[in-house]
Amino acid sequence: MPEQRSSQWYAGDDRNAYIHRAWMRRGLPAHAFDGRPHIAIANTASDLTPCNAHLDEVAESVKQGVYEAGGIPLNLPVVSLGETLLRPTAMLWRNMAAMAAEEMLRANPVDGVVLLGGCDKTIPSLLMAAASVGLPAVVVPGGPMLTGTFRGVPLGCGTDVWRLSEEVRAGTLSQDQFTRSESSMVRSRGHCNTMGTASTMGLVAEALGMVLPGLAGTPAADSRLLESAHETGRLAVEMVAEQRTPAAVLTRGSFLNAIVALAAIGGSTNAVVHLLAIAGRLGVELTQDDFDRTGSDVPLLVDLQPAGRFLMEDLFRAGGLHAVLREVRDLLDPTAITVTGEPLVDYLETAEVWDREVIRPRTDPLLPHAGIAVLYGNLAPDGAVVKPAAASEHLLRHRGRAVVFDSVEDMHARIDDPDLDVDADSVLVLRGCGPKGYPGMPEVANMPLPRKLLQQGVRDMVRVCDGRMSGTAYGTVVLHVSPEAAAGGPLALVRTGDFIVLDIEARRLDLDVPGDELALRTPDPATVAAYANPKRGWERLYVQTVQQANTGADLDFLTGASGSDVSRESH
Repeated sequence: MPEQRSSQWYAGDDRNAYIHRAWMRRGLPAHAFDGRPHIAIANTASDLTPCNAHLDEVAESVKQGVYEAGGIPLNLPVVSLGETLLRPTAMLWRNMAAMAAEEMLRANPVDGVVLLGGCDKTIPSLLMAAASVGLPAVVVPGGPMLTGTFRGVPLGCGTDVWRLSEEVRAGTLSQDQFTRSESSMVRSRGHCNTMGTASTMGLVAEALGMVLPGLAGTPAADSRLLESAHETGRLAVEMVAEQRTPAAVLTRGSFLNAIVALAAIGGSTNAVVHLLAIAGRLGVELTQDDFDRTGSDVPLLVDLQPAGRFLMEDLFRAGGLHAVLREVRDLLDPTAITVTGEPLVDYLETAEVWDREVIRPRTDPLLPHAGIAVLYGNLAPDGAVVKPAAASEHLLRHRGRAVVFDSVEDMHARIDDPDLDVDADSVLVLRGCGPKGYPGMPEVANMPLPRKLLQQGVRDMVRVCDGRMSGTAYGTVVLHVSPEAAAGGPLALVRTGDFIVLDIEARRLDLDVPGDELALRTPDPATVAAYANPKRGWERLYVQTVQQANTGADLDFLTGASGSDVSRESH
């Protein structure tokens, strides 16, 4: 095995080496410092990130695997982002979590890292960090929760929150019944059991090649998660010996494989900004348009909420990710390797589908074209995204009168006003929700529908926003409009009564206003007043340096990699 990076701290007999070893001698034997690889376990366990609360147990299994393979495991708590709790939005801190993890991996005497994540932003931030520091790294996704039931039917975590809350507002479900469903929805440890962002990023991380093959999608409560975590610990030691780094695994082919997987599973639109950000850390050529070019003709094969009927436990039972990917193997890059050093496609040979209701054959897909569509037009000069699989067919081509909200607060204040001038053909527009404007690009684009329309039976409308939406959400929602309103995008110039034209097949999003008239407009003062204007701290740094959604919403000074070298001693 080559000399370890950690030996730069521990080898030798001078004062500094003594200090480094002595302060670690709290149970570690002398031979822990004889050149064995030291493996950090970047652990996002936190009681305030409930979907990751079980990762301390997973870390113990990783430790056992590292020890068995001859390495020294070291628990390294890192910034944890709980999607359901953090205000104003967990996305505000994705880049901070990535930066902090990167710096801790670089600054500490470690030779490789196992990345423990689950909730939406934890796996993306850890992959961004690992890509930038360049040490051998492997992901253990924490896994989805088990299926809960309410009134005799399965509940989709997240998706049914949106559905049931709209039924309450429509008057078809009582508030008491809605409240009673709370304790039924979250049945066990683990992240959302729909194809939300957490499930998507766990599966996509494996499609990228960064997960022990066959692990992603294992339910959090399943004992096989701990078995695979143990094996991942063993693998991490092997990866250090062979210096198999993220740059070797995360090639352009790997990202294109991830896009194919994203379409086939009906994954979250949030994967777009996360994959772009990860690629940006490595200098891999990847653009927003690659999601459309590579994924638009991929069939939707997984019948899972929010695009379908089933839940993640069903997908695991039916054969999992490998069974899905075997159906589209000809679309995958055969040269893209995994953390084992072997090509991803080599693991698909023996995959089988055990339930053709959950995983559809390619000849009978849920949808023939399921990828994320990228739209352009005078309302989105740098693009916007929409998920056709979650949209209503009758709205895929639509022209409607805009009803504009200048902020989330404005929307909440007026959406249920019985005097709101809105009908089923209107296009709801929400602005000021991009990376700079909110700040942090929150999951608010799937706006609630006006109560008076819900009571008339309306269940979907075209919605346009410069923010994001939860991967568990559904509807004809145009997201990530770039540039955002706060960055000078034309979304800031839309007025109530303007007509907006959406044509997903033509990949267009346009404001039907003459260009010379639009050139004379200025943003409404209420719009500008609602933009974020932080005076200090992370929010100020974020607003000043964050890039737009079409490139991944990373900070401009964090793109690229800095490597693992540390030039100066600490004493």
